[in-house]
Amino acid sequence: MNVQRNFLLKGAEIFTGERGRSWEKQELYIENGKIGKAGSVHDGVQVLDVTGCYIMPGMVDAHCHIGLFDEAMGFEGEDGNEMTDPITPHMRAIDGMYPADRTFQEALEAGVTTAVTGPGSANVIGGQFAAIKTWGRTVEEMLLQAPVAMKVAFGENPKRIYNEQKKAPMTRMATAALLRETLYKALEYRDHLRAAQDDPAKRPEFDLALESLLPVINGQIPLKAHAHRVDDIMTAIRIAEEFGLGLTLDHCTEGHLIADILAKKGYPAIVGPSFGDRSKVELKNQTFDTPRILAEAGVKVALMTDAPVIPLKHLIMCAQFAVKYGMDPDEALRAITINPAEIIGLQERVGSLTPGKDADLVIFDRNPLDFHAQVLAVLVNGEIVFCQASFQP
Repeated sequence: MNVQRNFLLKGAEIFTGERGRSWEKQELYIENGKIGKAGSVHDGVQVLDVTGCYIMPGMVDAHCHIGLFDEAMGFEGEDGNEMTDPITPHMRAIDGMYPADRTFQEALEAGVTTAVTGPGSANVIGGQFAAIKTWGRTVEEMLLQAPVAMKVAFGENPKRIYNEQKKAPMTRMATAALLRETLYKALEYRDHLRAAQDDPAKRPEFDLALESLLPVINGQIPLKAHAHRVDDIMTAIRIAEEFGLGLTLDHCTEGHLIADILAKKGYPAIVGPSFGDRSKVELKNQTFDTPRILAEAGVKVALMTDAPVIPLKHLIMCAQFAVKYGMDPDEALRAITINPAEIIGLQERVGSLTPGKDADLVIFDRNPLDFHAQVLAVLVNGEIVFCQASFQP
């Protein structure tokens, strides 16, 4: 379906993602790939009648590994964990992504237009995450921003990987110690660089791993902390506070047990994957009550798939299950739109249907929280990149 870049959608119920607003019947203007202001609509703009449809922002997953663990390829397509050294901050998601993996198209057709993807949790410091659109032929065409966060991991995963190699970290103490030691080295490296600004002879020997940590210690990107259990969540917070770093609490499986503490600390929680089996000890308290309890306590919550754990195309199901377990429906939708956009720092581009933002949106045949809802069309940057053959606005 070929549609010009400037057009007006009329007749639909629209969820903008903005706080304090729910579903409203209104017009939506698309202008040069961006959300336009209704008052700026001019004569000659194509009008698309979408009466009876429901429109929401393109969905945003704040934590997945799409493109780094290619579907149905096995080892040849697994590029998310460099399990040879527990400290690998210089690994970059954009260097391991395979944009032709079919899960990108499946996610796009389900309405997921932005994904934050990166290394897995084998290492204490795994590397840099990137924010991408799910539409494009190359990483460069898809890229929104890189890096957006530095992956660090607590708990069972790094312990298991390096216990098998008979090297640190084999305990949670060693995980914290290695992370703390590396951050101190990065601070020292930064101080030496600053001291050498007026005297190049004092410049330290180039270190790519420490260079990669400079955006973290300079406050430009947060630590993205894989932490399931309460003790691991609190260790992540302890270290972030010690160094004055930004932090997101990813998985946050036992966050509901300390919701009041997390609300006071003020760090956002990226919760999930919450459906599936309890495959390891640290998941024993896994429940879909977690996002509701955290949100009600005042924690900013995003829902994530951890794809390929849950296929990215099922992000909407995470919101549906959260609502089933009592989460406010509008807050559940914000947890897959504006909340993750704000958590990753891309709220000026994606996450809501606010004038000036990228025109990434999804058109459904009914409320998307209805399990039977079907995606009729998806727009990225104002272009209709997916459309059901039967849908003729």
